[in-house]
Amino acid sequence: MADPWLIIIGIGEDGLAGLSDASRNALAEAETVFGGERHLALAGITDRGCRWPVPFDAEMVLSRRGRPTVVLASGDPFWHGAGGSLAETLDRSEWVAHTAPSTFSLVAARLGWRLESVVCLGLHAAPFERLVPHLARGARIICLVRDGKAAGDLARWLTAHGWGASALWTLAALGGPNESVAQHRAESYTSASAGNLVAVALEARGAQGIPRSSGLSDDLFAHDGQITKRPIRALALSALAPRSGERLWDIGAGSGSISVEWALCGGTAIAVEAREDRAAYIRSNAAAFGLAHRITVTTAKAPEALASLEAPDAVFIGGGLDGAMFDAVWSRISPGTRVVAHAVTIETDALLGALHQRHGGELMRVEIAHAGPLGRYRSWEAARPVVQWSVVR
Repeated sequence: MADPWLIIIGIGEDGLAGLSDASRNALAEAETVFGGERHLALAGITDRGCRWPVPFDAEMVLSRRGRPTVVLASGDPFWHGAGGSLAETLDRSEWVAHTAPSTFSLVAARLGWRLESVVCLGLHAAPFERLVPHLARGARIICLVRDGKAAGDLARWLTAHGWGASALWTLAALGGPNESVAQHRAESYTSASAGNLVAVALEARGAQGIPRSSGLSDDLFAHDGQITKRPIRALALSALAPRSGERLWDIGAGSGSISVEWALCGGTAIAVEAREDRAAYIRSNAAAFGLAHRITVTTAKAPEALASLEAPDAVFIGGGLDGAMFDAVWSRISPGTRVVAHAVTIETDALLGALHQRHGGELMRVEIAHAGPLGRYRSWEAARPVVQWSVVR
C-alpha cells in the first residue's frame, strides 16, 4: 500500500512490549497519536498525544489528513472500536491497521469458552436491553462495559429481569501485570473488581428468555388493544418472510408488534403511526426488546409520510388501507418488494379482492375462535375474520 498517512494500532495491557516492530516504528514516526488516556499511557506517549473526545469524533483524525498519524485502540480496533468508523470515511490507500487480540478473545481464552458460540456485545453507550434478544438459559455473553459502576448496574438489571442466578465474571486489565478475573452471582454482586474494568462475561441462568418463533405472546407488548394478535401476527410474519438486514415499512403500526418481531429477525423497521399515544407504545416496546436502534418511529399519516422514507424490502399494512394508500405504496416500492395487507372491514375486504385479481399473489380469509365459558360449559367465541393479501411487486 503506497504511503498511508494513518496507522491504526491495537494495543493491549502489555503496552509497547506487545506491539510489532511495524507498530512501534509507526508510533516513533507519528506527528500525532490519538487514543484514550489509558492507551496513551500504555504506549508512553506524552507531548504528541491527543485524547479522544467524548463522544467519539472522527473529524479530529481527518483534520490531520496527509500527516503521519497514529490511532491507538484497545485490542482489535475493528471490533467495537474506532477502526471501522475511521475506515468508512477514508480511501483504502490512506490507512493501514495492526491489530492485537480483542477483549472478547482474551475473555474467552481466560474462561475457556468457544468464542464462535458466544454473543459479543458492546454496551459502552448502549442500554442493557440490547441483551434481551440474546438472553436464554445457558447463553454465554461477553459485554464490553463503561466502568465498574456499569458492571454493578448490569448485575442489578439482570436480577430485576429474572436473571439474578446467572454466573457473572468481571475481567480487568487482561494481558497486563494487573490482570484480574473474578466470578460472582449476578444477584449478589455489589462492587467492581480492582483495576479498570474491561468486560463482563455472563452465563445466563434463571428466566426462559423470549421465544424465537413468530407470534410472541400479546402480553409481552404494551398496547391499548390496537395490536395484531398473536396467531394473525404469526401468519403475517410468515408472509413477510423477514431476513437479516432487510427493511420493513409497518404502516398503521399500532403497538409496533410486527416491527418488533421483524427486527428480532435481524432487520430494521420504520413504524408509521398517526397517533402519538400509539407511537409512544411502539417506542416503549422497541426499547423493552432492546431494539430501539433497529426501529424508527414516524408519527404521521400514510400515505403522506411515505414520500421521505427509504425504500423497503417488505411492507405490512395492518389496517386503514384504501385505494390512495395502495397507489402510494405501489408506486414507491421496487420490483421484488413483498407486500402483506390485512382487512377486517367489508370495504377493505372488497379492495383486497380487487387487488388480488389485478396483481395476483395469495388471498386468504382467516377465522379463529377461542374457547370461553358459557354457563357451566364452554363454547367457541369467534374473533372477527381477517383477510390477508400477500404479493410480490
